Parts: sequence; C-alpha cells; structure tokens
Amino acid sequence: MHDLQFADGVLARIHARGGKRYDERAYLFVLAGIEYLQSRLDVRRHVSGAELAWACRDLALERFGLLARQVLGCWGITTTADLGQIVFALVTIELLSTQSGDKEDDFTDVYAFDSAFDATYEMRWAGDE
Repeated sequence: MHDLQFADGVLARIHARGGKRYDERAYLFVLAGIEYLQSRLDVRRHVSGAELAWACRDLALERFGLLARQVLGCWGITTTADLGQIVFALVTIELLSTQSGDKEDDFTDVYAFDSAFDATYEMRWAGDE
C-alpha cells in the first residue's frame, strides 16, 4: 500500500454510504489482502470471509511484523468483523461483488486479534529461507 490510493471520488462514495469508521488505508489493505490471497491460489476464484480474514492476518504480519495489530488498530481494524464491514462497504459501492449466500457475518469471530497476531508471530532473519 506504499503508493496505493483511491481514485478521486471512491472514498467519498464510501463515506456517503456511511463508511466513515475506517481510515482509507484500511480499505486499501483489504483490497491488497484479496490480491495477496488470490496470488497464492492455483486459480483465481471467489474466496470466503474466513479465507480473506486469515489472508489479511498473514499479509499484516508479513508487512508490519510485530506491529501488525497496532497498525491495523490505527486504521480502525480491531476484529475480523471489521474486515467484513470494509468488504461490504466496498460491495455497496460496487468495487467488489458477492455471491449468493455471502454475508457480513462470515467475517465475525474468525479469530481473536490478540492471539492471532501476538502469539503466532515468527521472527525471521535475512537469510532464513
């Protein structure tokens, strides 16, 4: 998300539909999480809420290391339900789409942030491959 930003008007459309709770970087992060997950699949496909929630966790740990939970928290993401609210805000403005049966609740309680970020981080040093 280094140079990513929304095109003019996209964030305004999100805000107009009531999506003012999250920092712009939260929405960009979720979009990056989708691409992160898709790049690890054999074939691009629809993904579940749980799959995306875990991919967002992995991406956050990869990008931000031990500060992952704090960075996401600064953007307003403190639970997996927040990821669902962001996804469905992006669906509302037609940046993403859903399949029948998809619901915001698919993201609820996928994991607890404190244990998913703090207890599972693995230190890696340059050359450890």
